[in-house]
Amino acid sequence: MALRKQPRSIARELALLSISQVKTKQGKLTTEDLDSLVLAAIRTLTIEVQDNLEAASGEIKRGEERLLNSETRASDLDSAKVMIQEALAVSQAAINRVGVAIEFPEFLQLTNKEQVRQYATELIVTVNDYRQEIEAEIENVLVGWQLSRLPKIDRDILRISVAEILYLQVPEKVAINESVELAKRYSDEDGFRFINGVLRRLSDRRKGIIEEPVVEVELETEISTPSEVESSS
Repeated sequence: MALRKQPRSIARELALLSISQVKTKQGKLTTEDLDSLVLAAIRTLTIEVQDNLEAASGEIKRGEERLLNSETRASDLDSAKVMIQEALAVSQAAINRVGVAIEFPEFLQLTNKEQVRQYATELIVTVNDYRQEIEAEIENVLVGWQLSRLPKIDRDILRISVAEILYLQVPEKVAINESVELAKRYSDEDGFRFINGVLRRLSDRRKGIIEEPVVEVELETEISTPSEVESSS
């Protein structure tokens, strides 16, 4: 999560972590339901940061061990260099994890802002109330693929973006770029490229641009994320 992230970007992330936990039917979400969903999303992020710190601690320890081994076990200068490079790579991963944890207090403060929670709840309600219409729009631009076969996190990112484009008057370019950023954080390289392609095809179709069918990259396994704690959507 980037430092000083915009309020709506924070809201999208909270919505993404909440949508998979929605069990209430269309038009039935109460204020209490929404508050509980957002709170659960914040707790999920808190756990993730704690996990990152623990992983960082382990990586630092492994990096130190590799540095020591480079001095005592390396048979020559070249092997010592390799061990040192491995140690630095592990340490850099640890630093990145710590960086995420350092940013979290600011993120948490932003989640308590009214405009963040308001937009997060608006996204959750919109996706919940117009799910059939949103999914139909996505299905129309999938080529050789079915929405139900996508990783759940990718489906939810697509739903949020299409909800913004169709019902919340968010400019298509903004909605697409924000979805790609979410996918980079919660999916993988194939996932964010796939999502980018699907949304750009939807945008082109809405503009009346005809394009040749493109076969999507097959996503064989479902991506597991901290948000998938309750049930599949």
